[in-house]
Amino acid sequence: MMASLFAGVSGLRNHQVRMNVIGNNIANINTIGFKSSRVNFQEALVQTFKGAGRPSSVTGGTNPVQLGLGMEVSAIDTLFQQGGLETTGQITDLAIQGNGFFILGDFFDNRFYARAGAFGFDASANLVDPATGLMVLGRMADTTGTIDPMQTLGMITLPFGQQDPAQETTEVTMVNNIDSSASTSVASLVDVGLSNVLSVSGTAADGVGGVHTISVTGSPALQSTFTSAGVAAPGLSANGTLASYGVTIFNDFTLSVDGGIADTVSGLSGTSTVSDLLSAINQIEGVSAALVDTGGGVLQVEITRSKAGDPVDYSFESSDSVAGNIVDEIFGVAPGVGNTFVSAGGAATTFVATDSFQPNRGSGPAAGPQISTLNLIIDNNSGLVTGLGDIGGSGIQILTATGGLATTIDGGGTDYPLLINTADTMHTSSIGVYDSQGGKHILSIQFFRSIVDNRWEWEASTLGDETITSGSTGYVSFNQDGSLNTFDYTGGATRVTIDPQNGAGNMEITFNAGTVGGYSGLTGFASGSHTATLNSQNGYGMGILEKISIDKAGYISGIFSNGITRVLAQIMLADFANQGGLRKTGKSLYQPTGNSGLAQVGVAGETIGGELFSGALESSSVDIAAEFTSMITAQRGFQANARIISTSDSMLDELVNIKR
Repeated sequence: MMASLFAGVSGLRNHQVRMNVIGNNIANINTIGFKSSRVNFQEALVQTFKGAGRPSSVTGGTNPVQLGLGMEVSAIDTLFQQGGLETTGQITDLAIQGNGFFILGDFFDNRFYARAGAFGFDASANLVDPATGLMVLGRMADTTGTIDPMQTLGMITLPFGQQDPAQETTEVTMVNNIDSSASTSVASLVDVGLSNVLSVSGTAADGVGGVHTISVTGSPALQSTFTSAGVAAPGLSANGTLASYGVTIFNDFTLSVDGGIADTVSGLSGTSTVSDLLSAINQIEGVSAALVDTGGGVLQVEITRSKAGDPVDYSFESSDSVAGNIVDEIFGVAPGVGNTFVSAGGAATTFVATDSFQPNRGSGPAAGPQISTLNLIIDNNSGLVTGLGDIGGSGIQILTATGGLATTIDGGGTDYPLLINTADTMHTSSIGVYDSQGGKHILSIQFFRSIVDNRWEWEASTLGDETITSGSTGYVSFNQDGSLNTFDYTGGATRVTIDPQNGAGNMEITFNAGTVGGYSGLTGFASGSHTATLNSQNGYGMGILEKISIDKAGYISGIFSNGITRVLAQIMLADFANQGGLRKTGKSLYQPTGNSGLAQVGVAGETIGGELFSGALESSSVDIAAEFTSMITAQRGFQANARIISTSDSMLDELVNIKR
């Protein structure tokens, strides 16, 4: 009878323990990083009245007869379940998503572990837990932002308000495209020389800037002519009649041009004048007639082929000469079948135009001069050379004065050439670079179209008092597929050297144009526009730490007033083989025990499974619905055990009353 009383008492006592745990869970429902606990019961002592019996050949086996003597608490477990993340916007508020613990410590090398991450900075710029004063442990980075993985854990101290030293620029990166089809090489006339050129216009197709020195040798095309000789001195008069010069036949005078069908000079009579004859001849296409002074004031008729050139191609011929006709009397051709006058004296041009082009800039094969023979542009109407083709790859128009192109060689053999300038096709990009004292300088690079295909010459310059002492020029070339082929410096340089002229040391800057054969840097496609730019550089001026950011791996990056972001430190996490074996020490802190295992220190998201979230806190993992349910079952358990005690008491009372 007494056993039931003691069993009931154990039930009352231990259900009260469960209520205490539930009460603690609910009390910490809003405690950041709190992990709820649970109570596990087990049966206490057992009294055996009879042991188990083995089966025999006659009877079967019997079970043991035992009596339990109540229950006890077997364990109070901490449940390391993930709590929800609450956004706070405070950078130093940290939450762990997944496994892991923050590592906190003091100056006595005591270590504590926590899930609550409401951190901040103290007066010494140490990252601490303001509630306990414990320091958040991690690893500090060096001045380059590198963290030594062999470094021992220590406190995290950030240099707020301290100066960050300047870093000299050593590399400038180039990206994007230089338009291989671009040309802004406008032509302009520098010197006519003896060429008889009137004007120059247009844009050179090759886009290369420089001076075209054009020498013209040879002779222009000449026109075929024939001059009359039938009338002796004093020669012809414009008003003289044909009859007065012995002409009796007027309608058999014909001219054939370039071997074509003969045209008859008609409408003439004895009273027609020489002027009328000239007008009639001028009606024939391709020839012209005029009175010319053949010497001493003696005028004769001269017929000229309108188009200049070789008389084999550009000529004329009269009809047969008979006594009394115009061919006989005016032009002096002896009568007879087959006797005609034929134009003579014409000639095709023998001009040779040689262009010696000197580019404004370039080295090696791009240095020039480039020698080429230009094409002659001949006017279809006059047969004269009125222009030159293929200057600068074509696109340039030349207008000559009357008479067409002329030789540039004078009678003494001196050349007075035609000089044409073509402007550079160029593209410019600039970027700020820094010297060793943090002084900022503007560095520009200009790309100039080269006479070598798929190549651009470049020239570096500065805008201030700086002096580029070497490496100021070079070239970049591209493959046929637009990928980078070569980026090089002229004069044996390997980088641009700049004297900043302000007391700082010389700047040594290398241009990074990308990978040869690749498209990561400069490219040379025909895109229609230039996009090439000096994209970035690795220098910066002096700065002051203004604010920080913390990423998922715990890296604390400082954002400085000079725009530089650099890793300053890293918050480390720890994990345990058995988290449930940790011992609570109050203030939401844990310490390891013999059953938790040693702390395994690592990096969030790498060697530790959890990740860090800045600007958030992990809320309590208490499930209030589950706690209320557990509260009900604990209450009912307590009530049932109380009923056991009261019922056992009633039975004992009846037993005592038997004596009466």
